[in-house]
Amino acid sequence: MGDLKQHSLIKAQERLRDQVGHALRAALIAGELRPGSVYSAPGLAAELGVSATPVREAMLDLAREGLVEPVRNKGFRITEVSERDLDQYTELRTMIEVPTVGKVTRMATREQLEALRPIAEEIVTSAREHNLIGYLEADRRFHLTLLGLAGNERLVETVGDLRKRSRLYGLTGLDEAGKLTSSAEEHLELLDLMIAGDAEAAEACMARHLGHVRSLWAEGRDEPVGRPAPGGLGSGLTG
Repeated sequence: MGDLKQHSLIKAQERLRDQVGHALRAALIAGELRPGSVYSAPGLAAELGVSATPVREAMLDLAREGLVEPVRNKGFRITEVSERDLDQYTELRTMIEVPTVGKVTRMATREQLEALRPIAEEIVTSAREHNLIGYLEADRRFHLTLLGLAGNERLVETVGDLRKRSRLYGLTGLDEAGKLTSSAEEHLELLDLMIAGDAEAAEACMARHLGHVRSLWAEGRDEPVGRPAPGGLGSGLTG
C-alpha cells in the first residue's frame, strides 16, 4: 500500500504543476505578467498560495514552450517576441496551414468536418463572453484537429509549437474593444467553405484568417496591459 500512496502523491503533484502552469498562462494572456520582466518562483508561489516547487516545475514547462527563459539566481524572464519573429511564425503557418486546408477539404468526409462545428461555435461563444482562456483553448483545438485530418502528426506538432511561441500576450485590451469576435467567426466561415467542397476558397479564407491573427498580434502589443483577472493569479488554480 505504501507504493500506491506514493503513486497517488506523485499524481497529485503533477496535477498541481499543471494547475500552476494553467494559471501562469492565464496571467500571460491577461497581461499580468509582462514580457521582458523577471519573476521569481517564490514570489509567484506566494501570489498563487502554493510552494515554490510546482511553480518552478511549471515555469520549466513554459520555458520548453519558449514562453519564458531561466535567469540565473533570479527566476524566469517572460520571453519578448519581436515583430520579425511574429512575421516569420505567420509565414511558416501560412506555408503549412493554407495548403493543408485545401488538402483536407478534398479528402475529409462531411461528417469529419461537421464534427468541428461545435469547437468553432465554442470559439465564437468564448469571444462574445470574454472568456479568453476558453477562446484560445478552443481555437487551438480547432486548428490542430483540422490539421490532424490530413494524417500527418509531425505537421500538427510543428504548428502546435509555432502557436505556443506566438502566443498573444495582453489579450484583455483587444477583448474589451470587441476585436476578437470577428476573428472567431472566421472559423465558421472556413468550415462552411470546406464542407461545401470549395478548396480554393477555403485556402483563401485560411490565408486571410492568419493575416487577421497577425494584425491582432500587432494591436495587442500596442494595447495597455489589461486589468488583472478577478482573484489575481491564484484564480487559475482549482481544488
